[in-house]
Amino acid sequence: MINVNLTHVQNREKVAQFQTKVNEIHGWISDKTGKGNDFLGWVDWATTYDKDEFDRLKKTAKRIAEDADVFLVCGIGGSYLGARAAIEFTQGLFGKKDIEVVYVGNTFSSTAIAQIMASLEGKSVYCNVISKSGTTTETALAFRLIRQYIEKTYGVEEASKRIIATTDKARGTLKQLADAKGYETFSIPDDIGGRYSVLTSVGL
Repeated sequence: MINVNLTHVQNREKVAQFQTKVNEIHGWISDKTGKGNDFLGWVDWATTYDKDEFDRLKKTAKRIAEDADVFLVCGIGGSYLGARAAIEFTQGLFGKKDIEVVYVGNTFSSTAIAQIMASLEGKSVYCNVISKSGTTTETALAFRLIRQYIEKTYGVEEASKRIIATTDKARGTLKQLADAKGYETFSIPDDIGGRYSVLTSVGL
C-alpha cells in the first residue's frame, strides 16, 4: 500500500488562476510584441520559410549524398547541436550511415582537429561551415584548416563546390569569403536564434 500526501499539490482552481497571465504571455509571443520580439521568427517559420532556398538546399543535399564519403559540419552550439540531435535520434549513435558526418569547429583541441584531418585521407570530403558572423573563434580556426585541406586536395575550383557556407544573408566575414570563393550559401535568419534554428538552413 502506498500513501501519497497531496496536501501541498496545487489544485485545479489554483492552476486556473494563472491562465489569464499565460494567455497574456501567449499573446505577446503570437503578436511578437513582448520583450525579445525581434527573435521570434521561429513562431511562424513553418509558413514563412524561404521556399526557394529550401529547394536549393534539397538539391545541394542530393549532390553531396551522391558523392561524399565524409560530411564535415563546422560550427559550435546551436549551429550544429540541433542537426546532431536529429541525426542521432533517427539513426542512433552508431547507426549505419551512407555518409560519415563529423562535427568540427566546436573545440580548441589541437589533438581533436589533427585526428579528424588525418581521418580524411583518401575520402571524398564536403564541408558545411555554419556561423552568422564568421568570426566565432573555434569555428573559424577549424574552418581555416579544413579549407586549406580541401583546396590542396581538390584544387580551388573544385573546393568551391565542396564547401557550403551557412551564414548571414548579406554581411559578415564568412559571407564575404563565400561570395569571393563562389561557395553555395544558405542564410541564417536574422530573427531566429541558434537554439531555435534546427528547422532553418542551419539544421537542415
